[in-house]
Amino acid sequence: MAKKKSKATKKAGSSTTKGRATATESATPFSDALRVGEGFALTDVDPRDTPVFDGKKAEGKEALAAADAELDVLQEKLFAHGRTGGAERVLLVIQGLDTAGKGGIMRHVIGSVDPQGVELTAFKKPTQEELDHPFLWRIRNALPGPGMIGVFDRSHYEDVLIVRVHDLVPPAQWKRRYRTINDFEQSLVADGTTVVKVMMHISKKEQGERLQERLDRPDKHWKYNPGDVTERGHWDDYMEAYQAALVKCSTEAVPWFVVPADRKWYARLAVQQLLLEHMRSLDLAWPSADFDVETEKARLAAS
Repeated sequence: MAKKKSKATKKAGSSTTKGRATATESATPFSDALRVGEGFALTDVDPRDTPVFDGKKAEGKEALAAADAELDVLQEKLFAHGRTGGAERVLLVIQGLDTAGKGGIMRHVIGSVDPQGVELTAFKKPTQEELDHPFLWRIRNALPGPGMIGVFDRSHYEDVLIVRVHDLVPPAQWKRRYRTINDFEQSLVADGTTVVKVMMHISKKEQGERLQERLDRPDKHWKYNPGDVTERGHWDDYMEAYQAALVKCSTEAVPWFVVPADRKWYARLAVQQLLLEHMRSLDLAWPSADFDVETEKARLAAS
């Protein structure tokens, strides 16, 4: 029996399906089910939900592995286009609170493609040099080149999230940034960049359990940051900041997608499928040879 449609799926504006058996069989694209649309409210999204997918954990892992080959081929086509004069490139933006699973996306989704075609940037606290420039300066410096998949672990949205929560700049300043971000992202699209923005939505309860695991396991102590507990004290402020960023910066050209992240296996599958759907839409063919193939075959045979 098909699972009852969640509020998350309804808010995304997806159509009713007759079952959500697998990622590839569903009639509803992940891009439709997870998209931030009109009337979106983050509080309506259940972090434990699995929109589009009806399978369990084992089936989700199988679906993830089954799609690796297609993602690898699409990435190679993109890379080939970049090496033969194509302007297409992809930028995957991953946002989420601590322990939301961003690292797992890097290992289990991005890790399945050729690393030479990926440019990964993890944005930390700005350096003094970065603070001396407009907030998008460091972002522009990290944009992917033609044929590349760029991945941002956190991004320019930190400048309307943590900056807002901790009053690092005057409100009038961070409020102007929503418009600046929209204009910036529109310019990326005009320049041949496909932008996929994902918010990994974890519950406070699940975050607490993941932090507890890091404390309980000596092999996880290196991942524990005492500052994460401090930030939990600002949970409601972060939810308010995310709500504003999601609705103000989900545009027709560059929408936001909210991925329920309490189930790690589902979050990885959802991000993989979002990336796949966007890369398929590029409809890239293999570049034509710029030499005579038959002549080269003859030369090779004679060598």
